[in-house]
Amino acid sequence: MQRLQDRVAVITGAGSGIGLATARRFAQEGAKVVAVDLDEVAGTKVADEVGGLFVKADVSVEDDVIRMFRTAHDTYGSVDIAFNNAGISPPEDDSILTTGIDAWRRVQEINLTSVYYCCKHAIPYMREQGKGSIINTASFVAVMGSATSQISYTASKGGVLAMTRELGVQFAREGIRVNALCPGPVDTPLLQELFAKDPERAQRRLVHIPIGRFARAEEMAAAVAFLASDDASFITASEFLVDGGISSAYVTPL
Repeated sequence: MQRLQDRVAVITGAGSGIGLATARRFAQEGAKVVAVDLDEVAGTKVADEVGGLFVKADVSVEDDVIRMFRTAHDTYGSVDIAFNNAGISPPEDDSILTTGIDAWRRVQEINLTSVYYCCKHAIPYMREQGKGSIINTASFVAVMGSATSQISYTASKGGVLAMTRELGVQFAREGIRVNALCPGPVDTPLLQELFAKDPERAQRRLVHIPIGRFARAEEMAAAVAFLASDDASFITASEFLVDGGISSAYVTPL
């Protein structure tokens, strides 16, 4: 399928996980990919693989965000898709009783403030064009609670979801769609690192997934490609749950 032929797509956190899988899927669909990451080696590798452009940027720094969108526009002539995906989940972000303010703030900066910056500076290009699709990575934890908390992560993703709804409504009549991808647990390096240290914690999550496994990054990329494409032309301000049924489950199958 070539649903994204010649569209310019900026992907943050493109060096690994969902971002990497989405860069590959977007390229397969015909997009011109701008891969954004702090990791120069990983970012350059994915850009080379998909025939795109690498931009090194810290998405928690507004000047870096301004530069990455300007570079995309100057290089390819438009900004059609913004997949604001970069995020962290450090081990020091845990229960509210143990998480310090520095850990709280760092997670908020990367997971929420960066999405604010990315939307703020992508939308003007899209308004000028009269069209565009923004997909922000939230999470299934934005719509339900967990007793094994990562308090700042959860709060940041709730903020991403609320901001996405508002922007989706505000700019709908200007041809700009804004949606939130809400993944369940995905088998990415981030999750592997978290759960390798605590297999019991992993099992506590896995038992709640009706499908019975963690998601693959490629499954998230397929959902992002759909939201970016004209197949999703009547979808905006949505919480797009791709969670294996977690958020609908009371008990899971034996």
